[in-house]
Amino acid sequence: MKRLAMISLLWLLLPCSTFAGDDARPAVGEQIGRAWDEVGREFRDLFGHWRQYFSTSQEERPLISTMLRHRDRLGLSPDQVKNLEQLRTDFEKASIRYDADLRIAEMDLKTLLEAPAVDLNKVEAKVREIERTRADFRLARIRAIEKGKEQLSAEQRKKLQELLGESRLTRLQPRLER
Repeated sequence: MKRLAMISLLWLLLPCSTFAGDDARPAVGEQIGRAWDEVGREFRDLFGHWRQYFSTSQEERPLISTMLRHRDRLGLSPDQVKNLEQLRTDFEKASIRYDADLRIAEMDLKTLLEAPAVDLNKVEAKVREIERTRADFRLARIRAIEKGKEQLSAEQRKKLQELLGESRLTRLQPRLER
């Protein structure tokens, strides 16, 4: 009885591909390989988004949101607040469009790369399109920030710089205390 239970257990634990013959092994291996490739791409995309979010330079940080968050300290007028909110809303809409365009272009590139015979000219064009879209998005962000800065008086810009310096020191302080 013990022996029968042991044999049954071993039979259940053996991979099915052992009994299916040599033809099934490459297909399973290919599927696993494709799955790992897909997981790798997803992680690269995720970390790419994180890297973009956390490594933007000071000029590219969400300054308009910072201005609005500190409206009292900066002494923003109701018109300035309205204009800054409109700039932020417009940029958020554009950001959604850029992100959608990038995702679609990345899907198109993936399709091109999965073709049995990869057309390098089409791949090159798609990669250039993707990078051009990223550059356009970055420039749109910089333009929105500059338009936001234009809303401030010279005194308000000075206060903003002081605020940014304070927040930078606050972020660095925990590192310095270690």
